[in-house]
Amino acid sequence: MNLSRPDSMASFWMPFTNNRDFKANPRLLVSAEGMYYKDVDGNSILDGTAGLWCVPCGHAQPRIVAAVREMVGQLDFAPTFQMGHPAAFELADRLMAYTNHRFGHVFYTNSGSEAVDTALKMALAYHRARGEAGRTRLIGRERGYHGVGFGGISVGGIAGNRKPYGVMLPGVDHLPHTHNLEKNAYTRGEPEHGFELADELERIVTLHDASTIAAVIVEPVAGSTGVLVPPKGYLKRLRELCTRHGILLIFDEVITGFGRLATPFAADYFDVEPDLMTTAKGLTNGTIPMGAVFSKQHIHDAFMDAPPGIELFHGYTYSGHPIACAAALATLEVFKEQDILGHAAGMVEYWTDAVHSLKGLPHVIDIRTIGLVAGIELAPIAGKPGTRAFAAFKQAFADGVLIRVTGDIIALSPPLVLEKKHVDELFGKLATILNNLD
Repeated sequence: MNLSRPDSMASFWMPFTNNRDFKANPRLLVSAEGMYYKDVDGNSILDGTAGLWCVPCGHAQPRIVAAVREMVGQLDFAPTFQMGHPAAFELADRLMAYTNHRFGHVFYTNSGSEAVDTALKMALAYHRARGEAGRTRLIGRERGYHGVGFGGISVGGIAGNRKPYGVMLPGVDHLPHTHNLEKNAYTRGEPEHGFELADELERIVTLHDASTIAAVIVEPVAGSTGVLVPPKGYLKRLRELCTRHGILLIFDEVITGFGRLATPFAADYFDVEPDLMTTAKGLTNGTIPMGAVFSKQHIHDAFMDAPPGIELFHGYTYSGHPIACAAALATLEVFKEQDILGHAAGMVEYWTDAVHSLKGLPHVIDIRTIGLVAGIELAPIAGKPGTRAFAAFKQAFADGVLIRVTGDIIALSPPLVLEKKHVDELFGKLATILNNLD
């Protein structure tokens, strides 16, 4: 494996990247273990973002590495159209147990984007199967991120992900986002203000009529837009309204699933029961791409009441890929054996105090924390949105810490295996960066 600088970087069109800027000054990672990456020059980089929110158990977990090696030598691929392999069924049972049997079934995808589009299709097909084919409208939320498929960007609410692509899916509406910098700045956990924003669903129902609405999809904690934490009672109110009007509630837990809030899922943290739940990222500890949609029993049963034949005309070549299943099974074992959730819960207070210690530093206008995730909002440079935070990102990498930025917000989501020394290193360096940032 070539771990030196490539002779050319021209051919790779990089995702969500300023390609010209990156290729002028590349940041190349060549290995990872535990809490650290190593770059091409041999420098250690503390991972403050769990990769892309997707490595909760830390890098190069031996059990996961061994499981992948074993499976790739035994069964490199097996289709799951009209056939299967044992690991896919074993994993499904294990996942249902991990949810404490809140759900009845799991449908495999290969990413969060695919999981979202799958859940949206399930919602539409579910209502049709029940004789309510008129329920075709989908409700997302402003500033929501639900991947990059056309379904996901349609219900999503981040302008940059939508505007280059013209017309979205028809029949989509959006709830307002819950971010209120004036009333909720520097909140630890759920903010006090904004519960009433859930009642905007009643306005949408009045506008379109409930009989036309299939589903509402929200991230319990909006991650990619900059860590927006729901106000107290907001998600419970959405659940009440969806139940009242016969609308399915979909939680996009691609980021919050598998321990980000020191609970198995955000549904556990907020004690709210969605009808469908999308997951990915931490499902395999980022080792192999995999996503999944968790379905309540009644949704699955509606399809099984159909005449004999294929119940859901949907799936992917790599749905339930054997190597991904092996990685996911091993990840669940690591969660259990190392008590990842217990350790994460024990770190929340120290983490939260460290994040909020940045209050008062230059340019910091808000800090938001919940579980082991944080958003640090910076004042933008006039006429140059995003420039200040991106400068912080570049300097952080040079100083040996990996952070993530979205607009002028620094988002942090470390592997759940972090220790106090990692917290001290991360925020010590970040404080220095902020103190010297233009």
